[in-house]
Amino acid sequence: MTVVAFLSVAPATDESMGPEVAKAVDALEDFDVSYETTPMGTTIEADEIGELFTAAQAAHEAVDGDRVSTFLKIDDKRDSDASAASKVESVEDALGRAARSERPSDRD
Repeated sequence: MTVVAFLSVAPATDESMGPEVAKAVDALEDFDVSYETTPMGTTIEADEIGELFTAAQAAHEAVDGDRVSTFLKIDDKRDSDASAASKVESVEDALGRAARSERPSDRD
C-alpha cells in the first residue's frame, strides 16, 4: 500500500519562513518516506500510514516558534499502490502534455 499526503508546516512569523520550513523538510530524512517540496508544501509518500504520521509529526515539531500551523491532507487509497508520480502521469496522459505551464517571461 502506498499512502500519499500533502504536508504544509509554517511558523507564524513576519520574517522569511524558509529557514524554519527547511527544518521541517530536513526532519523527513529520518523516516522511510519519499518527498518532494513545492512552493506551497511537500508531497510525502510512505508504505504505511503510521510512518507518514510519525514523519509529519517530526516535521511539525522541528519548526521553532510560538505558533506553528500544520496542514496534512492524506490520500489513502487502500486498493492501489499508485505513487504520487503515477497520479501526475495520469493527468498528463489525459492532457496530452505536461501538467504545468511556462511563465510568459520564460518562453523567450
